[in-house]
Amino acid sequence: MPVIRSVSTEIPPYTIEQSETEVIVRELFKESFPNIDRMMTIFGNGQIDRRNFIVPKEWFATDHSLEEKNDLYIKESVRLGVNAINKCLEPNEFQTAPVPYSDIDAIILVSSSGMATPTLDARIMNELPFSPHTKRIPIWGLGCAGGAVGVSRAYEYCLAYPESKVLVVCIELCSITFQRNDTRKSNLVGTSLFADGVACALVTGDRAALSAGESKLGALPQILGTQSTLMPQSEDVMGWDVKDTGLHVVFSRDIPTVIREWLRPNVETFLERQGLTHEDIDHFVAHPGGRKVLEAYESSLHYSEQMTEIPRQVLNENGNMSSPTVLYVLKETMLRSPSAGSQGIMTALGPGFSSEILHLKWEGAGQ
Repeated sequence: MPVIRSVSTEIPPYTIEQSETEVIVRELFKESFPNIDRMMTIFGNGQIDRRNFIVPKEWFATDHSLEEKNDLYIKESVRLGVNAINKCLEPNEFQTAPVPYSDIDAIILVSSSGMATPTLDARIMNELPFSPHTKRIPIWGLGCAGGAVGVSRAYEYCLAYPESKVLVVCIELCSITFQRNDTRKSNLVGTSLFADGVACALVTGDRAALSAGESKLGALPQILGTQSTLMPQSEDVMGWDVKDTGLHVVFSRDIPTVIREWLRPNVETFLERQGLTHEDIDHFVAHPGGRKVLEAYESSLHYSEQMTEIPRQVLNENGNMSSPTVLYVLKETMLRSPSAGSQGIMTALGPGFSSEILHLKWEGAGQ
């Protein structure tokens, strides 16, 4: 079965403590929200200590046009995407030998926080020595679900073409979508959660040619199955409203309730199809949308805080980076060297409203 062999993350240059962000946001929105002091508790209660951005905190004090934001999105996405791909393919925590760029058969490029045509993958290919025949598969609009969906599509590609090596590249620069004149509560909540991040994963098929002794890990996660689910008539739960000033966040307060009521039967359907029960799951590789989302996972699936430890750590140190976040969780999970035979589910929720679930099983790196 297809295997995840390497995962890299790229941290944007400006790290801002959550307490600093709270001061900035309070000043910007104090005239718009009479009860600003009560509403600002979301910053302290969100279990986020710091977030990383591509712009300094001073950037948020002035207005920026959609053109300016999108130009910055393209420039920084290409720069950070190149760095993440380099880290994923070179010798790193996961592999002793580099993977040649020319060996990559397809690039699945996931992003929802800006617009580019030609897409980011084409621009990145002009910076790195990929084969000109590399398949380009850009995916836009999946938001927080995008990282898990990208890995699912890589799995399916490698099932169809088992000699293949596929890169999944997730790039989100949520900070530059910030709308300082949007006085909706959902925008205020978004400013307490979202951050910038980039991640890259290498997925290979059964017959992909690899250097001898390449993996540094005793076991690697095989992907044994996936499930995509759409909740009908739920477009207003999560997404973007596209306006003259840019992308305005749609972020329903009902998301934790939706998770509690909808996710468990969805997960159980998938586990049953895979011949599993909740007791078989050792690793929960979940996108941590926020504190309430993690608590909804625990409540819905009856998981302990130990199962959500790594997602909570990633949220604490990075905030919600949308699509790359679940790959940050995957990387930290793999670095803890799960034992051969242990199993997990990788899951993320996003606009649609939708979920993506993958069944992972760690097997000997040579298998």
